[in-house]
Amino acid sequence: MTVDPLAADISARTDSYFNRTKQVVARFGDKRVTYALFLRRPVICAPRLMLGWLQTAAALRATDIDVDLIYQEGDWVGAGEPIVYLTGSMVHLSDLETLLLQKIGPVCVAAHNAYQMALSLPSVAFLAMEARHCAGAEMQDMMSYAASVGSAAAQKEGAKGFIGGANDGTAHWFGAARGFGTMPHSLIGYAGSTVRAAEMFRETFPDEAMTVLVDYFGREITDGLAVCDRFPDVAAAGELSFRLDTHGGRFLEGLDPASSYAVLERYAPGAIRRYRSDAELRTLVGTGVSAAAIWRMREALDQAGYPKVRIVASSGFGVEKCRVMADAKAPIDVVGTGSFIPDSWHETYATADIVEYDGVPMVKIGREFLLRKNGARKRNGG
Repeated sequence: MTVDPLAADISARTDSYFNRTKQVVARFGDKRVTYALFLRRPVICAPRLMLGWLQTAAALRATDIDVDLIYQEGDWVGAGEPIVYLTGSMVHLSDLETLLLQKIGPVCVAAHNAYQMALSLPSVAFLAMEARHCAGAEMQDMMSYAASVGSAAAQKEGAKGFIGGANDGTAHWFGAARGFGTMPHSLIGYAGSTVRAAEMFRETFPDEAMTVLVDYFGREITDGLAVCDRFPDVAAAGELSFRLDTHGGRFLEGLDPASSYAVLERYAPGAIRRYRSDAELRTLVGTGVSAAAIWRMREALDQAGYPKVRIVASSGFGVEKCRVMADAKAPIDVVGTGSFIPDSWHETYATADIVEYDGVPMVKIGREFLLRKNGARKRNGG
């Protein structure tokens, strides 16, 4: 007998006690149960991947599962609040719990991170660059979807949000036909100089806007201006960008602690005139892609007569770094980041509890907050 690959995968990847529960219930009599799914921290609701997988599993088993989605995609959800109630056969739902939780917890937390990042820098466009940090294709798809959901929620509040991703496979989540991106550090090394790498790219892709990495040789300003001088028409047309990805072990060309403070004193003095944590100070005036580094790059470009050249910033742009950059009014045009991927993975653990057996409310002591409130359904709109 041929076993369906999905059925075999569910059996293999589900916790064994759920598989055994399925067998016990099948032996002693099925019940219609309702599960409540929730997280212990605030999140943005991002249920589509989980619900799509559930629909496929239900069709495989020729069973009906009622979905009562309390929060719609993109809604803010408080800690401990049920996101969705799932009602159906206990035999058919018991062994799905493990995989359902995998597909909703991390996604909702990542969506919340992307939402906060986009709101912190509402005038900045974001590019999702999470792929290299993901544990395989499924996680990559989950994280891109999460970024798109969090971004859409922020866009409703006026932010530019995420305009796309770095690869073709997940571009559809952002309504794009393909991934965005120009060149990695390896192309600079191959070419032997930043200017030559830009020339090679331009010759190969003459109709593409160009983003050039300028930190490879530690001469962000010198090499950046050299590229501008080589392509003045491209720079004047606003089709040239420089990506700052300066290593955290050194300062941007020409900066040190004292000069970094001086840069911010010129452009954002309020950002450094109050108490800051060590992490915030590093973001403002430390090594790597600091607010001072971004301001200094903008200053150099403007003074050289290239005001339309844009700055793309990358390297660790998570929620906190975005907030500090906003406080410093850093002149960023685009942020490339995968740092919406949750840092604290334990925060992504979703939980499910049965709250009704054959229509009778019942849940373990301490989880009464999951019970339906007066039979209410679809809190947001239905």
